Amino acid sequence: MGVSTTINGISVLVCDTAEAASEATAKLIANQLNANPRCVLGLATGGTPLMTYQSLIAMNQSGQCSFQNATTFNLDEYVGLAADHPQSYRSFMNDNLFSKIDVPIEQTYVPDGLADNIAEHCSQYEAMIDRHGGIDLQLLGIGHNGHIAFNEPGSDSQTKTRLVDLAGNTIEQNARFFSSADEVPRQAITMGIATILKAKQIVLLAMGSGKVDAVNAMLLGEVSADVPASFLREHPAVTVVLDRDAAAGLGIDTTRKMPTEQQTT
Repeated sequence: MGVSTTINGISVLVCDTAEAASEATAKLIANQLNANPRCVLGLATGGTPLMTYQSLIAMNQSGQCSFQNATTFNLDEYVGLAADHPQSYRSFMNDNLFSKIDVPIEQTYVPDGLADNIAEHCSQYEAMIDRHGGIDLQLLGIGHNGHIAFNEPGSDSQTKTRLVDLAGNTIEQNARFFSSADEVPRQAITMGIATILKAKQIVLLAMGSGKVDAVNAMLLGEVSADVPASFLREHPAVTVVLDRDAAAGLGIDTTRKMPTEQQTT
């Protein structure tokens, strides 16, 4: 499957390719579904999880896992986009996962980007997660600036679901999904860092050489609001899945077994 090690308390799995990393992530989610068919999954959007979702679709359609009794909560949604807007995260999830698996659509939750009272909606979303018993497994990606969900640099570890302004480089990175950067919404609703850290298990997937700096800062740098993903080091059950390109700065020898623990000096 890959080379496993532990860095500053976080389990790290390095796979040879992005495809292998995505498949390994899908297997972790399928294992959760099989262990607890009524589990609550936290899901992510963007380019990173696409191959993972494709693997889950194949596993679901071949009978290796079922979403029939599962509940899902998405991390975030753009403010100002209707659920049926082609670039909304609700549309993304419907098109790339929900419509192709056996999950009842009423058991899938995504923040409402057109909520009349956003503050109240955020509180209700947070409460809804709690009413479902919390998230059993949360899937994350990581932004080039170290953000998780839309918790941009400067977000502290006590933040909950809320309205946020998107950083300039996040808008720039997400512009590839729109006709131009001018069309990217400037605000979003996002689960907070405290919301994410309440999940029982967290799996973060990162692939490609463009994520090297963010991965290094998350695993090897200071735990700081400057790198929101670094707060994951305060959680007892985090697995980071990387391809070789994303792991290039960690000094992991993928040709042999690694020691069970690696710490910064």
